[in-house]
Amino acid sequence: MERFFNFAEKHFMKQDFLVVGLGLSGLAICEELEKRGHSFRVYEDNSQKSSFVAGGIFNPVILKRFTLAWDADEQLKVSIPFYQSLEQKLHIPLVHFWNIFRRFHSVEEQNNWFVATDKERLGEFLDTKLHQIDNPHISAPYSYGKVQQTGHVDTGKMLAAYRKYLAEKNSILFENFDYDQLQLEDGRVKYQDGHFESVIFCEGFGLRRNPYFQYLPLRGNKGEYITIRSRELQLKEAIKSSVFILPLGDDLYKVGATYDNQDKSPEITSQACERLVQQVRQVINCDFEVVDQVAGIRPAMIDRRPIIGRHPEHSNLYCCNGFGSRGVLAGPVMARQLLDFIDDQSGIDAEVDLNRFTKKYFQH
Repeated sequence: MERFFNFAEKHFMKQDFLVVGLGLSGLAICEELEKRGHSFRVYEDNSQKSSFVAGGIFNPVILKRFTLAWDADEQLKVSIPFYQSLEQKLHIPLVHFWNIFRRFHSVEEQNNWFVATDKERLGEFLDTKLHQIDNPHISAPYSYGKVQQTGHVDTGKMLAAYRKYLAEKNSILFENFDYDQLQLEDGRVKYQDGHFESVIFCEGFGLRRNPYFQYLPLRGNKGEYITIRSRELQLKEAIKSSVFILPLGDDLYKVGATYDNQDKSPEITSQACERLVQQVRQVINCDFEVVDQVAGIRPAMIDRRPIIGRHPEHSNLYCCNGFGSRGVLAGPVMARQLLDFIDDQSGIDAEVDLNRFTKKYFQH
């Protein structure tokens, strides 16, 4: 039987899953569903931009403290092959490998770096040598440390291509999801003229509007990036100082990002642009101009861990969210774990299980 439905038909075929949202989380969920032979329909309203505007950097090291990000080494083993398989599937380049050069600000930072290189699970990512970058427009008197096994995924290109892929399979609708039309009946779900076994919500910061999961302590933080043009800079490496400076080619560089826990508006701000420009000027000493600026709200949890699992009362409603700034690495791993739970009743790690907030739900 054909798994995918035709939107031209008056009535939809019954689908296994309804997926709400197609950012990094929704994409990973759809890929896992398709891999397992499940049918699904996606609703995407383009209200959340964080996955599109993200830098897409995969980096297992927290470069402020020289520590390993939560479970990042294990996530790296799953996520990079995941995106490489998407490259083959979508016939476009997505994964770009390069080293990050962390600009040191003091001898103390150098010493802290060398201490970190000896730590278990961390040493393989940190080069034990001090590095110089021959660029007259960047002053680095304390040299650089090189982070290995890093790079970025072109998230904007990937999501655009994946939406086209789903559209060609008649598996996606670009419209608002109306929670009032969701009917839960006899262990099944009805929405508009479709019937589903389960719903997986992958709405990013939009989860705050979801009446079923808005009890979860999702505390988004706003990130803004600018793109600058500088013909003089001629930088070939990715630099991390107070900000990331990522070469894009054609004298363009992506700079960011800001972290704002107060402003939850989707619009870009002049304050963020000015802050990023000031930080760039602390690193480079040549002329540049700002040619673009983007903003998005990262879906970050209060405890900085993802949230996946089943609703405490409705057994066919699920959530996959809360990746913060680590969505590129966390997405494929969380999607796999959630589908293992749904299909095989495998356990969910307590650190990411949304049940850690169930007590708060029943207090409402």
